[in-house]
Formats: sequence, structure tokens, C-alpha cells
Amino acid sequence: MAITPHPPTSPPPHPPTSPSPHLPTLLMIEAKEFIETARNFGFDWYTGVPCSFLTPFINYVINDAQLTYISAANEGDAVAIASGATIAGKHAVVMMQNSGLGNAVNPLTSLNYIFRIPVLVICTLRGDRNLQDEPQHELMGQITDKLLETMTVPWEFFPTDAAEIEPALQRATAYMQQERRPYALIMRKGTIAPHALTRSSIPKREDNNYAHIQQSFFRGNQEQRISRNQALARIVELVNPENTVIIATTGYTGRELFASKDSANHLYMVGSMGCASSMGLGLSLARPDLKVVVIDGDGAALMRMGNFATIGTYGGANLIHILLDNEVHDSTGAQATVSFGISFAKIAEACGYGVTLAGDDPSLLDALFTADTKTRPKFAHLKIRPGTLEKLPRPNLTPEAVLQRFMKYIEGDAGTRGIPMTNDK
Repeated sequence: MAITPHPPTSPPPHPPTSPSPHLPTLLMIEAKEFIETARNFGFDWYTGVPCSFLTPFINYVINDAQLTYISAANEGDAVAIASGATIAGKHAVVMMQNSGLGNAVNPLTSLNYIFRIPVLVICTLRGDRNLQDEPQHELMGQITDKLLETMTVPWEFFPTDAAEIEPALQRATAYMQQERRPYALIMRKGTIAPHALTRSSIPKREDNNYAHIQQSFFRGNQEQRISRNQALARIVELVNPENTVIIATTGYTGRELFASKDSANHLYMVGSMGCASSMGLGLSLARPDLKVVVIDGDGAALMRMGNFATIGTYGGANLIHILLDNEVHDSTGAQATVSFGISFAKIAEACGYGVTLAGDDPSLLDALFTADTKTRPKFAHLKIRPGTLEKLPRPNLTPEAVLQRFMKYIEGDAGTRGIPMTNDK
């Protein structure tokens, strides 16, 4: 039966029942029933942060070698990782406990909503009023549905009967096709029957004994540090646009990259501070044939440093992570960050990056692009001076238009895989 998508101006669809039912959930499904039906809809990419309600579901995904599961450091990173996979053409599912929904608010509202990136969110309902639960879940249990509605994320309860699975996924994909925005399923306790874990979720590196390359490029003269604009210009020179894309973090970095050289292989982040590296990871994993350069900032990296560990664990040699550190939040008035004295390169090395370079000499960038890490991602921490260009412009394209151009450039249009990211007929 065809499902009519909800028009853009309509409120999110109402769930079949109240989010605080008077009767407990008595029915449950097998993880296989939902996940295999979802696979038929194209969903084969999963990321998230565990919840005990999700354990059988996550175990089934991990056990299946044909499915991808990325264990994220927090829920916001998971949303951004899934978004990167989505723009590469994957059907991505984000799993989280509702206590972590707060961590996901920023990317859901300033990444997925603004750029129009659809992901399927499965969020558990801890603090259900009908159940005894821990006190920390009380308030979130009362507002989970309201929070999703405030973010204009349509939701319904996760199906508890096998016959409900396909219709629920039809509604979700119909909305995601038309609106190109997230859709949520709220999972109650006991919805999924137990399923044992038989396989490790953490990939084993073939080069675990591979020596990390760490080099210092410090000259020691702060007055000689290059500007952000100079660093960006050199990065653009070193990139081969035929097989490489650049994701620039929010604030002045994206705007200066646009001012320096606007190109279809550039993605200028707005909002979702700290999520550039997560989205770059998702894109690089979903498109191993593509080189992905992420240009980060010190404030952004500090905000979501947990993603360093996720990149070090899952990232491949096609991911290059560059941190331009001017020790201030430049676009908000140059307030100091705490990056002075922080060795991001040592953190990256400890997290499993293959090459970790640090310094204030721009030759560091040349060394980074020529270094060979076999199967591991590369990282460079380049100290730069504060400040920006006079009359710095903003991109003259909307974020949505920038993303559509970017996707066409990499030929990663998800429309050929069932959830179109454009409205082209």
C-alpha cells in the first residue's frame, strides 16, 4: 500500500498511541525481523551509542558481517557519522538512548535540518512513566516525544509486532524521500527479544604493530605563523580534486575556504560545531575510493574530542584530518580556547592515527600529503595566527545547494539507492 508523505508544512505525524501508555508493552519482535526488513529497504549502515533496550538489536547488526556498525563516542557524533554515510549514498540508522538525545540536538538541528540529510533515528524511551526507572531518566522520559517534535523530527513507536515493521519503514522512507530529513522510531523496553553477541564490533587492524610516524615542525616564532587563509590555499594546492573532497568546519574556516577557492568538491559546514571530523569519517568509510580531507579548528576539535578515538579505530588511509589551531574562537570575538599547550598530535597518536604531525611550519602540510600510513588515517596539527580576511564573504549558495553540488561531484547521489537526496524526478 502506498504511503502518502507528509507535506513540508505539516506538523510531524502523530504516533499511533500516546508516548506514555497506561499498559506496558507485551509484544516483542525478533531483531532479525526488523533488521532484515530494513535491509530490504536499503538500510545496511548503523552507528550509535548503546542502550540496554537496544542490546539485541545492536548484537544482531554486529553479528552480520554484511552490515556496518560504528560505535560512536557520543550520540551527536553518531548523527554526523551517519550523515556522512548518507551523502555517500548509504541508508543510515542512528541508535541511541533518549538520555543521549540531548547530545544529538545540535547536529539534528544545524546539520541534518539545514543541509537536509535524512537518517533513521531509533531512540529508546528510558523514563517511561509506566515503568520504574532510574531518577536521571525521569524528565527525558517525559519530554522525548516533545523534543523530537520541537526539532520537527516526525516519530512513531518502534513496532512491537512483525506485521507492523514494513508499514513503519514505509512511512519512514516516504517521509525521508520527500523531506530529506530525519525520521524517528521510539523504542520501549522489551520491544526486542534477546539476541546473543557472537562477533566483535571493533575492527582488528592488520597493521597493529605498524610504527606511528610522529614529526615536529615547530619553528618557535609565533610572529612567523601563517594565516588561516594561507594554510587553506596550500591545502587546496595539495589536493587532487578528481578524487579528493574537503570538508571545512564551521565558522571562519568554511567561509575562508569559500573565499579562497569555491569548488564543487568543497563542503562548507555551518553550525554542528565539532561534527566535521565525524561526518568526514562516515563519508570516508562509505566511499573508500574517495580521499576525504577534514579541516578542523581547535575549538571544534576540543568540543568533540571523543571522535579522535572513533577515527583512530575505524578510519582508513583515505581520511586526512587537519587541525588549524589559532588558540582562539575567532568568529565569536577571538576568545581564547584552551588549546595552548595541548598536543593534539599526541592525542591522535594515542587514538590510533597512522601519521601525526605537529608544528607551525607550513611544510608540515606537504609532509602530511606525501606520508604513507598503509591503512590508518593521517593527522596534522598546524599552529596558525588569529585573524581573518577583511570583508570576509559567506558562501553565496545555501547549505542545501552546497551539499547537492558536492554530492553530484562525487557521484554519490543516494537517489539511485532508494532515498533520494534531491527532489529531481
